[in-house]
Amino acid sequence: MAWLIREGEVLATLELAASRRERVLGLVGRDHYEGALLLRPARSVHTVGMRFPIDVAFCDRDGVVLRIQTVAPWRVTRVVWRSGFVVEAAAGAFERWQLRPGDTVEVKE
Repeated sequence: MAWLIREGEVLATLELAASRRERVLGLVGRDHYEGALLLRPARSVHTVGMRFPIDVAFCDRDGVVLRIQTVAPWRVTRVVWRSGFVVEAAAGAFERWQLRPGDTVEVKE
């Protein structure tokens, strides 16, 4: 199991999408999701086939959050060229975690 951490604080359990297939599928086919999903590498995401909106954080290779947005089902985000990875969670999670652009996140396994 992995953890999403910001400044020593555990924000959520973290699932790692390791293969291309896992990155393409992401959270598709799930009715809800607790925790967070990390897609690496990723510069954009889609919610085609999603059943719920998601929060998306585009992070650079060092874990600095570049952009955050909530994405409704059946949408595609713009490309964030400097993004090294993406963190996805159910919509509203980032507000609860108070995750903001400029924050630095890390993965602990």
